[in-house]
Amino acid sequence: MTPTHSISAIVIGAGLSGLAAASELRANDIPVTVLEASDRVADPWRARHPKLRLNIHRHFARLPGHHEPRQSDTYLPRDAVIDYLSEYASGLDAPIHFETRVLSVHRKGDLWQIETTKGVYSSTHLIVATGRESVPDMPIWPGIEEFGGKVIHAADFADPSRYDGKNVLVVGAGNSGSDVLNHLSRSNPAQVWISVRHGPSILPTRIFGFPMHRMARLFSRTPAWALDPVMAIMQWLSFGNLRRYGLRHHPKGGGSRLLRDAVTPALDDGFVKALKAGRFEAVGQTVGFSAYAAELADGRRVDPDVVICATGYRTGLEDLLGHLGVLDDDGYPLRPSGQADSRNPGLWFTGYSVTFEGFFYAAGIGARRIATSIAARSYQPSKTHSQQAIPRAANPRTLSVSGAEQ
Repeated sequence: MTPTHSISAIVIGAGLSGLAAASELRANDIPVTVLEASDRVADPWRARHPKLRLNIHRHFARLPGHHEPRQSDTYLPRDAVIDYLSEYASGLDAPIHFETRVLSVHRKGDLWQIETTKGVYSSTHLIVATGRESVPDMPIWPGIEEFGGKVIHAADFADPSRYDGKNVLVVGAGNSGSDVLNHLSRSNPAQVWISVRHGPSILPTRIFGFPMHRMARLFSRTPAWALDPVMAIMQWLSFGNLRRYGLRHHPKGGGSRLLRDAVTPALDDGFVKALKAGRFEAVGQTVGFSAYAAELADGRRVDPDVVICATGYRTGLEDLLGHLGVLDDDGYPLRPSGQADSRNPGLWFTGYSVTFEGFFYAAGIGARRIATSIAARSYQPSKTHSQQAIPRAANPRTLSVSGAEQ
C-alpha cells in the first residue's frame, strides 16, 4: 500500500507523553504529526470517575514548555488534568489527527510505515506514546461466568455514591485499589472487603501536614538500598502495625517495587482509618466465584453485590509491535523512556517508565531524550530520506539532559 502521508516524525497517542514529545520535537524545528485514536485530547481521563485525584503534587504536574497547572489544590482533580492537557494541546505547533487508530506498524527500508484507519503514513521516526495503562487487566477466575453480582475494573469505578448500601469486594490494594478505597471510605457502602495476596506499600497523603509527594525528589535521590527501610519506617510511624488488620507486608519493599516493577506506593486518604474502625475488612486472595459468592484462598466465602478489580493495566502493544522484539514478556517496552534501539532505528517509546516524581515528570524526561537524539541525527547528512527535518536552531533546554535523566 502506497503511503499517503510522509512526515519526519509520527507520534502515536495524544496523551501527556505524546504531547510532550511533539512539543519538544517542534522546539527543535522537527516536523511531527500526532495520531490519536479518540476524537479528543485526554479522552481516557474523561472516562475516569469525577472525584479522581492524582497522587502527584501539582509542583510535578507540568509538561515541557508549559506552566504548572493553575489549580490551587495540592493534588490535582481529574477535571484539572483534562483542562491542562486540552490547553497544552491547543498551543501545540503540530497537527493532531483525531479518530486515527493505528492498525499496523512495519519497517519499509529506512522508513516506518504506519497503517491507520485514515490512510497510511511513513516516517523516519516513530514515537509510541499510548501509555502504560491503555487496557484494564481483568483476571479470569474459575466460576466468574456463574457469578450473579457485578464485576468491574477500577477504571470504571465512576461515582462513589453508586455503591452506597452495597456489599463491595475490592480486589487489590495497590495504587488504583487504594484510590477506590479512599473514595469508598467517604461514602456509605454496607460492607467493604479488601482482597489481597500481599499487603501494599502505603504512605500517608501528608506527614505532619506536609504533602508526602512534595518529597518525591528526596526519594529519587535516596540510595536504592535505603528506600525499602525508609518507606517501611514511614508506614509504621504513620499507621502502626497493619498486620493486625489483615494487611501483610509485601515480600518486596515499596522502593524495590517501584524501581524494579514500576509499581508506585499507595497513598492513604481515609481507607486505613476505615480499616481500623472495622468499616473495611482485609481478607485473603480471591481464587474463584460461585453464583452468589467470592471464594478466598483460606476457604472463606464472601457475598459481594459488586466486585471492583484493582488489578492493574496492560499496554496493549503486543499485537501492534510484538513482531519487532521490542517488548518484554509482560508487553512493556524494553526501552521505555526515549532510549535508542540500534536494532530498530527511529523507533522510540515514551511514557512507559515510572519515577517518584510521577508520570508528568517522566513524560518530560522521555520527550527530551527523544528530541535531543533526533535533533543530533538530523544534523548528520542523510541519503535515505529527503524530507528529514534539519533544525534551524536547537533549543538549549532540549540539548541539555542532566545526568539524573540519562
